[in-house]
Amino acid sequence: MEYLAWLPHINASLNALSGVFLIAGFVFIKLGKVHSHRVCMLSAFTTSTVFLICYVIHHSIRTYYFGLGPTRFAGEGIARPIYFLILGTHTVLAIVVVPFIIITLRYALKGRFHSHRRIARWTYPVWLYVSVTGVIVYLMLYQIYK
Repeated sequence: MEYLAWLPHINASLNALSGVFLIAGFVFIKLGKVHSHRVCMLSAFTTSTVFLICYVIHHSIRTYYFGLGPTRFAGEGIARPIYFLILGTHTVLAIVVVPFIIITLRYALKGRFHSHRRIARWTYPVWLYVSVTGVIVYLMLYQIYK
């Protein structure tokens, strides 16, 4: 199972990279640099998609080939409720935001910018939260409380 040990690090890196692309895309659109915004947002979508594929592969292999459940959080005391609060909100919002990301992207690609802007105001902060909390969950689970 040692060969699986690198997957959580890749997943966290993809989450972090997605967050960087999201922030850069936001800055670019505020500066009126539409092309750079588009490149960043498509890059954020791509890294998030690759993350999702890697995540599913990692957990499928753990479950189906090794019969293991989720990685157990080793933290104690106040760290436990904080971790599970972050993990819970991260998980729920990660599921909820997917269709909104697709709709937001679709509006932009079809040139429906009024609709794109309207939904992006909601999609962007949730997507960024999911990216950032994904990295926090990784740090707490694999680096700080291992």
